[in-house]
Amino acid sequence: MASSNPGSAQSRTSSIGSAGSRGSRTPPSSAGKTSVGKSKSSMTSQANASKPRPSDRLNPKTVDPFSNGTKGQSAFASVYANGGVPCRLIHGSVKHKLAWDTPPEQVQFDPVLVTLAEGLKETVHPYTFVSCMGFRELLSTPGASQKAVPLLPKLAPPIRAALGHSDSSVFERGMDGLLQLSAAVGPALNVYLKTFLMALSKRIMEKKYKEKVTESLQALEQNGGKEALPIIKSKVPTYCSICG
Repeated sequence: MASSNPGSAQSRTSSIGSAGSRGSRTPPSSAGKTSVGKSKSSMTSQANASKPRPSDRLNPKTVDPFSNGTKGQSAFASVYANGGVPCRLIHGSVKHKLAWDTPPEQVQFDPVLVTLAEGLKETVHPYTFVSCMGFRELLSTPGASQKAVPLLPKLAPPIRAALGHSDSSVFERGMDGLLQLSAAVGPALNVYLKTFLMALSKRIMEKKYKEKVTESLQALEQNGGKEALPIIKSKVPTYCSICG
């Protein structure tokens, strides 16, 4: 009797161990479902991350204030960071504004106006605001025309680059800058019109920009005088003169 008990106990232990092993094993189908579920969840998260959010327009891309490296910075960002643009951004509760270290009418247009024109291609805040607002304010100062005309060979390339940029916001800032420059220098810009019209002729085909580009062409014609019309028509044959 005594000799049979150990075997019986061992048998029961083995049976319990086997049952425990079966109870702890995860069914293959359940594991597969878990894996597939995680994969689908990951794919959904990636797809949502790639979609633009409505808040993106209210919260533009901003320079990381904790980044202390200059690697990869644009020319404008480097100049601005080193104090080469004599103004700074003032954050207001309703809107932002620029504070100039030197009165705008006393600022040297060369190189500051050229640097601001280069900044029109920027895509992150505060460079986007500083460049377009600074460009506008300098061209609004007394005597801006006489100061800007000699710089047209340097101003035309960055404005043309902004107009040809794939980013719509950059294109819009480039178009605004072009009109501000045209208003300041008048017919002196006619020599460079063809360099801008190629990009404008492409955008006028887009429903979103058709009206805005047409208004811009009208402003260029008005500021450039009668010599501007044939130049515009050579690149945009469908353009109708505002002069009749």
